Amino acid sequence: MAGHPPIVLSEPPSAAADAPGALRFIGTATVLLQVGGFTLLTDPNFLHQGEHAPLGGGLRSRRLTEPAMEVADLPPLDLIVLSHHHGDHFDERAARELPKDVPIVTTAHAARKLRRQGFRDARALDTWEHQRVVRGDRELRVTALPGKHAPDPLGKLLPPVMGSMLELGPQDRPELRIYITGDTLIHDRLREIPTRYPDIHLALLHLGGTRILGITLTMDATQGVEALRLMRPRHAIPIHYDDYTVFKSPLEDFRDAAARAGLSTEIHYLGRGDTFRFDPAELRG
Repeated sequence: MAGHPPIVLSEPPSAAADAPGALRFIGTATVLLQVGGFTLLTDPNFLHQGEHAPLGGGLRSRRLTEPAMEVADLPPLDLIVLSHHHGDHFDERAARELPKDVPIVTTAHAARKLRRQGFRDARALDTWEHQRVVRGDRELRVTALPGKHAPDPLGKLLPPVMGSMLELGPQDRPELRIYITGDTLIHDRLREIPTRYPDIHLALLHLGGTRILGITLTMDATQGVEALRLMRPRHAIPIHYDDYTVFKSPLEDFRDAAARAGLSTEIHYLGRGDTFRFDPAELRG
């Protein structure tokens, strides 16, 4: 896998390196993760209930929930991982209020848009490329994974999307491996992920069954279960559900489907504002 020059952090860690991991669900696909001395944010969406996210082509969707935090409430960030630049993943509040010097790992399309918005350290990854983040003897690695936001040919009208693999520790023996699906449907290229990463400790599933003009753009309950069967993570947390009017597959549908499926994955359900605390060694089993 190709890599880019590392992001070297010289300041003291924003989270204690030996503290238990903490993952706080803020809403939509926005998660605050503190683990191994690193603090990162995913897909920053801080619109309020009743506000509208632009989805392109003049389409907009109304937010149905409140985010559990404001940008001003966030701790200092080491990194943002952005799956794609859509109004429900990087909104006007994020563009206006996030620090312009925070490193953002994302797609080439999103990196160009971020630079136009004044962000000075947007790092573009192609599929299977990785970005290292280093602080002292600690390392976090982010690898871009395949994603498909819509069936062909509609996919050409939507921004490219990536999944992400976060790995803490040495490449040959990571202490923790977290897969973030991004806004993807089940498609053939996903099958390469468990081949390359046969042991995934935690998966964050973008669900919601987003539908626009009758076309499904993110995993619904059935596809979410299929993704867990394919990836076989030890643990999983569903996110990106019930937040916008275009989300048509509620979390309860996924709960029911997952319960019937008899999966080996342990699923943790978080409400907005809930925190999942974990010991990486326990997630590894």
